[in-house]
Amino acid sequence: MTASPLSAAQAARERLAAQLRDLRIDAGLTGEELALRCGWSASKRSRIENARTPPSDADVRQWCQACGAQDQATDLVAANRQADQMYVHWKKLHGHGMRRAQDEVLPLYARTRHFRIYCSNVVPGILQTEAYATALLSTIARFQGTPDDAPEAAASRIERSHVLHEGDHRFAFLLEETVLRYRIGPSETMASQLGYLLAVMALPNVSLGIIPSDAERRMWPLEAFYLFDDRQVSSELLTAAVNVTAPGEVSTYAKAFAEMSKNAAYGAPARTLITDAIGALG
Repeated sequence: MTASPLSAAQAARERLAAQLRDLRIDAGLTGEELALRCGWSASKRSRIENARTPPSDADVRQWCQACGAQDQATDLVAANRQADQMYVHWKKLHGHGMRRAQDEVLPLYARTRHFRIYCSNVVPGILQTEAYATALLSTIARFQGTPDDAPEAAASRIERSHVLHEGDHRFAFLLEETVLRYRIGPSETMASQLGYLLAVMALPNVSLGIIPSDAERRMWPLEAFYLFDDRQVSSELLTAAVNVTAPGEVSTYAKAFAEMSKNAAYGAPARTLITDAIGALG
């Protein structure tokens, strides 16, 4: 089974904690002795070493100094910051509205050559029409209690979609059939969105697969994820965005994408699933 993005973020914390524990053991220190050298309570040392409390950068530096391993502090501080960046709380990210969060990912989209995108809940952002994106982002802002700048954020999301038509980019999309049926906005918005999917399928650099709801599964449905080349996976949970860069974990997502692709309908069968969803709108 592939690890969830949340568990991957926790795994990064646990790797750092294990490295700190090894430093203490190699220095011949007990937990109590390390806590005393750092001026901490024994419980703080235990929480850090058992990955129950994330250390600050200053904590990592103090730990290294107490163990006589100042030469390792820079690398461990970098690992600590990477673990922090893996899990980004939505309210922090959207604290000043959603437009900035949309703008920040534009460079990543520009430099990526091979996109593999799986969605089980909504149409991927890069394939959204402006009306669909506005309806979705407004709903998200309302739920999160963050500033609603959905029209401006949707405009930035549409700007991101330019990579479909410009530059040397290849796209493989996998959508669960339920994505076609979940109504985001009024029927007119959904009909236009589904019609746009039909148009995108004709692009030579795009592969769009639909996994039928009655398909015998090779992989269970997962949280939506975006695979950027073989460098990074981004996944969107209810409360946070998670970014994974460890090569082994990225390859696990690539394997899951390949397995799910075997269940998907392409070409005329995929178009039939989309047109059936349009017809069901009434």
